[in-house]
Amino acid sequence: MSALNKHYDTIIAPVITEKATLLSEQNKVVFRVPLTATKKDIKEAVEALFKVKVGAVNTIVRKGKVKNFRGTPGKRSDHKNAVVTLLDGYSIDVTTGL
Repeated sequence: MSALNKHYDTIIAPVITEKATLLSEQNKVVFRVPLTATKKDIKEAVEALFKVKVGAVNTIVRKGKVKNFRGTPGKRSDHKNAVVTLLDGYSIDVTTGL
């Protein structure tokens, strides 16, 4: 597997919510990442794919809710988000895509 494919596997999708939009004013971008991704992997992937410098990476693991699906109990999948803080002078426009 090439390094570029590894980076594309690390960053699944940008998170576009009201809270993520407010964070973009503070030079932060939110991405959905695999549960197995480390902060170092995320930093390398963002720097390689977007040609920016990353200051910090914070991760959040959201546990899936237990819900009923047509009367049958089930569980939603866990997922992990990464809040990436960019250094001054760099920005990412997540609405354009890769």
